[in-house]
Amino acid sequence: MDLKLNNKVAVILAASKGLGKAVATALSAEGARVIIGSRDETELNKTAAEIKALTGNEVIAIPVDVSKADEIEAFVSKAANAFGQIDILLNNAGGPPFDKFENFDDEQWQKAFDLNLLSVARLSRLVLPHMQKTGSGRIINIVSVSVKAVLGGSVLSTTMRMGVVGMAKLMADEFGPYNITVNNVAPGLILTDRIKHTLPKDVDPEQAIKDRAKSIPLGRIGKPEELAALVTFLASDQAAYISGTTIPVDGGASRSIY
Repeated sequence: MDLKLNNKVAVILAASKGLGKAVATALSAEGARVIIGSRDETELNKTAAEIKALTGNEVIAIPVDVSKADEIEAFVSKAANAFGQIDILLNNAGGPPFDKFENFDDEQWQKAFDLNLLSVARLSRLVLPHMQKTGSGRIINIVSVSVKAVLGGSVLSTTMRMGVVGMAKLMADEFGPYNITVNNVAPGLILTDRIKHTLPKDVDPEQAIKDRAKSIPLGRIGKPEELAALVTFLASDQAAYISGTTIPVDGGASRSIY
């Protein structure tokens, strides 16, 4: 299947590692011109070099903290100037901490809001004129499977991700006339550094991973590349009639019917 991504310009956040890196690699392999952003400039440059060596396509690294408005504005401006257009935006950011509701103060709520909800609004607003100019676009948000089935201790993440889901639905309505689609991808257990760091310290890592996978119908934890495959499809011309939806990538773990 030709995804028709050659020379499309993709902007990918939180791309120095994990899911963002996997998506950037997949899009670059399909011929997209990729611009990656994250806070860690050293790791970001290393990732850009790795992807370029692997795919043979140019990758531009621009450091950015998506919780800061001025850095987002500078980032989008540089990204737009790099290739003269923006066709694909992947909104992605690290998740807030897990704990009980009663243990979070106003500062932690504000940080989660800035990082996981307001960043999506800011980035989407800033890329919109560039997509309107070309008459098409793809906005894809990485949320969490907690928007389908509540995860214990995820009050910050679930609240902000649910906000993104609602915002994306309205954006899909408004942006449809410009031929811009807006979708969410909701990862379940995917084997990233974030998951590895949450494994019990007193248990063999392989056993701990097997234990975590027991509730997953497919019997294993997902790979970043498997989530990246869905994002790449949603970014393509083949997905032109998919908009306003939230798709879980969780091996069937969510028990929700809707």
